[in-house]
Amino acid sequence: MDYQKLLNKTIADMKPSGIRRFFDIANEMEEVISLSIGEPDFSTPFHIREKGIESLEKGKTWYTPNAGLMALREAIAGYVKRHYAVEYDAKTEVLVTVGGSEGIDLCMRTVLQAGDEVLIPEPSFVCYKPLAEMAGATAVPIITKAEDAFRLTPEALKAAITPRTKLLVLPFPNNPTGAVMRREHLEAIADVLRGTDILVLSDEIYGDLTYGGTEHVSFAAIPDMWERTVLVSGFSKAFAMTGWRLGYVCAPAPLCKMMTKLHQYALMCAPTTAQHAAIEAMNHGDEDVVTMRADYDARRRFIVKELRDMGLYCFEPEGAFYVFPSVAVTGLSSEEFCHRLLLEKHVAVVPGTAFGDCGEGFVRISYCYSIRHITEAMRRMREFVTECKEKRI
Repeated sequence: MDYQKLLNKTIADMKPSGIRRFFDIANEMEEVISLSIGEPDFSTPFHIREKGIESLEKGKTWYTPNAGLMALREAIAGYVKRHYAVEYDAKTEVLVTVGGSEGIDLCMRTVLQAGDEVLIPEPSFVCYKPLAEMAGATAVPIITKAEDAFRLTPEALKAAITPRTKLLVLPFPNNPTGAVMRREHLEAIADVLRGTDILVLSDEIYGDLTYGGTEHVSFAAIPDMWERTVLVSGFSKAFAMTGWRLGYVCAPAPLCKMMTKLHQYALMCAPTTAQHAAIEAMNHGDEDVVTMRADYDARRRFIVKELRDMGLYCFEPEGAFYVFPSVAVTGLSSEEFCHRLLLEKHVAVVPGTAFGDCGEGFVRISYCYSIRHITEAMRRMREFVTECKEKRI
């Protein structure tokens, strides 16, 4: 049987994730330090785990409503209001999803169709472009630059808009750069969007992880932007709940209703046990986030200093838990740098090109690992960079 004739061409032509490729290679090698995956090294706080365990002990193992447990939707609405000053009706404007990634997929499949264009600031997370294409739309990258602190500028946005533009992805705080859009930057983007029918998918999964006094501002909190914004977030990053596979979408009722319908047919509901644990996270997990964020901040400052000391230009990230240094001084491409660093020094990082072609010359390094691992990885990386520079002389 010729399976190539049976496959969906869009799926068949899609490249595998560049993040996972290096992670998988590293897993097959000994004594590798991997700084490639954005997964917190913290365990889910015990009081959150305890609520999940309690739900199992009490036999709460049935399906939940499609949109999620009402207690969780109320907790999410309360959390978003408390932290971001944005109000949503828990009954009609909040949907619990299987991770933030499902929320992104639901938004795109609900609003996009053939002929539509999706504007995606790059470098950015690997899923936006493939999901847009699977929905039949065309992904249009907008290149962000280090000299602009990797923020989306209103000039670049305005230049990218066409009559076919349906959706803008706002992936801030950003993976892989750690860039943050402050209120004044978001207001400038809002000025461009006023008078258009362009929707905004605001991926705020790292919204609770900002540093140096930079507070996260939700795009939905900008005047006149609530009605056009689909806010996507989740529990994986801030609450160290990656394996629980739980996220959420907050959106105007007409959009939320359609996304819930799609979610209903595709997945029925998010995992019940995870939902019970997440109620505890939303209502009583603020201090856990503060503690973990402080630890990430210390690692952030350490790794930026180490990279700069070894002679690499490194933009100082203000959010998430990644750094995105330039490796141009080594004379190697992003792919070559990562491949050789892995083989020669047994350190795994991700080439910047995994996050868009404009990521060439950069690599992504995750600092959601222990300071011991980061310290040793930086020692090995310093050796490698020094050797590369000496060969260029």
